[in-house]
Amino acid sequence: MVRGLITTLVVAVGLWLLAILILFAFGRRSAARELATLIPNLVFLFRGLLRDPRVPRSSKLWIGFAVAWFVSPIDLIPEFIPVVGPLDDAIVAALVLRHVLKQTDRSVLADHWRGDATTLDTIIRLRRLPKG
Repeated sequence: MVRGLITTLVVAVGLWLLAILILFAFGRRSAARELATLIPNLVFLFRGLLRDPRVPRSSKLWIGFAVAWFVSPIDLIPEFIPVVGPLDDAIVAALVLRHVLKQTDRSVLADHWRGDATTLDTIIRLRRLPKG
C-alpha cells in the first residue's frame, strides 16, 4: 500500500524532473521554469479552493475524491507496472482539474494561483479544447 504510493510518487517526480531537464537542455528555460512550478502551484490552488466559500460544493467534493483516490491502495492499474501504473491517478487528476476549471470562476482561480498568470490561462484554455 505505502510502497505503491511511494513508487507512484517517485515515478511521477522522475518524469517531471526529466521533462524539466529536457526543456532546459533545449534552451526552453521559461517553459522549464513553468513546468518546475506547475505541480506545487496546483497543490496550492486546490488547497485554496477547498477553503474558499465561492467554490461550488461539487468541486470541493471532487477535489476530496481525488485526494482519497491518490492515497487509496486500490487502483485500476496496479502501481508496480512501470509507466502505466500511475496512469489511473493522472487520469483522475486531469478529470477533477477539468471539472473544477469548468465550475469555478476565473477570478477565484486567479486569487489562489501562485504561478504565472499566463500558465493559468494556458491551463484554462486547454480545458476548453474541442474533443477530437
